[in-house]
Amino acid sequence: MLISPAFAQDGGGLGGIEPLIPLVLIFVVFYFLLIRPQQKKAKAHREMIAGLRRGDRVVTSGGIVGQVQRVIGDSELSVEIAEGVRVRVMRAMVAELVAKPEPSRARDDDYDDDDDEDDDEEEERRARRRRRKRREERSRDDDEDADGPDEDRT
Repeated sequence: MLISPAFAQDGGGLGGIEPLIPLVLIFVVFYFLLIRPQQKKAKAHREMIAGLRRGDRVVTSGGIVGQVQRVIGDSELSVEIAEGVRVRVMRAMVAELVAKPEPSRARDDDYDDDDDEDDDEEEERRARRRRRKRREERSRDDDEDADGPDEDRT
């Protein structure tokens, strides 16, 4: 006999799920390598767009660099791209936030207290100079009055 008889195979250990395992593994790999990083990037972009304020330097998706001059509603910005040249841009078209303006010292929560002491010392020096200058002016005025009456006065 050259041909062996065919026997029916047993049901196997997983019962028909075996062919689906490679598909599930491919989906898991796609999720962690493609879908999840794209969702993170989209979330960061939404947060960046929501946080745009006047004075921010931005790059549009068309490559135009400018400074936000005014926020017009929820979906538009007025961006100055050259001195005196302003364009209206959709918020969604802002591709990148180049730089935020420096916060003023009054709003800066973590500025160094040593700078505050230096400023106080400098202010005291200026006040002493002003007082000394006033005293010198008064003494000059007193000296002029002590010289005698002017001939012009009657």
